[in-house]
Amino acid sequence: MAHLIRLFLLLLPIYDLACSARSILPAAEHNISLNKRLPAAWHHREDHPVHSLFRRESTDGVQYAQVGSPTWSAPYPTHSPDPSNLPQAWVDALDAAVSAGKIPDIPQSTMDAAGNPTYPKSFNPTSDEVCSGTYKCRIDGDIWDAPDGVVGACFDDGPLPYSTKLYEFLQEQGVHATHFMIGVNIINNADEFVMAFETNEDDIAVHTWTHPYMTTLSNLQLVGEFGWSMQLIHNSTGGRLPRFWRPPYGDTDTRVRAIALEVFGLTTVMWNHDTEDWSLTTGGTNLSTVHASLAEWYAGPQSPGLIILEHELSNLSVQAYIDAFPFIGQNGWDVVSVARLDNASAYQNVAGDDGDGGGDSEEVEDTDSVLAFQAGAAGLMSSANASASGTSTGESNSATGAAAARTSSATGTGARAASATSNHAAASSAHKSGTAEQFQFDAFLAWCTICLGGFFAALAIL
Repeated sequence: MAHLIRLFLLLLPIYDLACSARSILPAAEHNISLNKRLPAAWHHREDHPVHSLFRRESTDGVQYAQVGSPTWSAPYPTHSPDPSNLPQAWVDALDAAVSAGKIPDIPQSTMDAAGNPTYPKSFNPTSDEVCSGTYKCRIDGDIWDAPDGVVGACFDDGPLPYSTKLYEFLQEQGVHATHFMIGVNIINNADEFVMAFETNEDDIAVHTWTHPYMTTLSNLQLVGEFGWSMQLIHNSTGGRLPRFWRPPYGDTDTRVRAIALEVFGLTTVMWNHDTEDWSLTTGGTNLSTVHASLAEWYAGPQSPGLIILEHELSNLSVQAYIDAFPFIGQNGWDVVSVARLDNASAYQNVAGDDGDGGGDSEEVEDTDSVLAFQAGAAGLMSSANASASGTSTGESNSATGAAAARTSSATGTGARAASATSNHAAASSAHKSGTAEQFQFDAFLAWCTICLGGFFAALAIL
């Protein structure tokens, strides 16, 4: 009898430990795979106009599809967005901004023989009326420079298979960066997206849907490029709305900028130095030249701070950043994600993140210019579920717009490497890992229960 009592006393704390451990296991996530880095507070007021464009899950009833799944990719265009097939709320938002006189009435640009956007002779690209980014005209409110002594970390054109090497390096160095992502690249490289946002806790910003010269597009085409990118990021990050965008090739003007800001609440981010690393794979430059440029800039004046145009477009462009990274610390620079240069959140509707480096943002300005976005994500997800029951449109071939050859926005020389087209539709393995751990604890708990049952049975016999 004494032996049984001692056995009971030994088993009791083990049983209690098993129960406690099981209670803290993460529940399996079937609908939302990206649940880390939740905001400290949401700035998504019911009376804010952007509320009807992109709605947060807890208020719109949407269960966001797992990133990388057919349901997740199904609602989105696989090529350049069709301007005749846009959510009506986006079109209405554009119409309201135009009617209010908030969208400049300037013509679309056309591409000249050298591959540069040009305007009719009566429109000067460097004038206040047009102010083309291609011609280095700066519009008040756009971001070109970092604060003194600061390097604004950012990369364009991801996510791509080459991005993994960059993300691993950033994580090793404890550096957060802003990734200006192309919509079709997110669709085709879901695993890399998960690594950037969830694993690294980096900031996601808009780089349009297919990376076109934006000033050559109509107003409705622009809405499609912005809208689908924001919708995908919103639905892939637990409801976050990006606060920043960067124009492909730096091609923007007062009309494009106004649609980004007045309809979608996006602030334009440019750069004050260009490595031209996008041309490393085409012979436009080489690693030695890029290395020398970065060494010179990092050793140079620290006022203003640096925002350098760099890409996660190839192994060479990633290596160029890695090779020059030591110069940053050697010259006493601070490194801050571009989206956090103002010590605020990278997202319009988030007051602050619990990740490293995230500050408290000012409340999203309640203006009439940020107009109703979407009638709710529920309709979009309903159509996705319907599409996913058959052959998902998101599983078809990748966008040709993202694979088109790119030319230099300033000189027309060189061609940017084509975006990768391999489809990475595999979902994150977090759910599988959590399920395996839970099974192990359940087995342990069952063993403890059997032991205790045997003890009480023996006690009853005695």
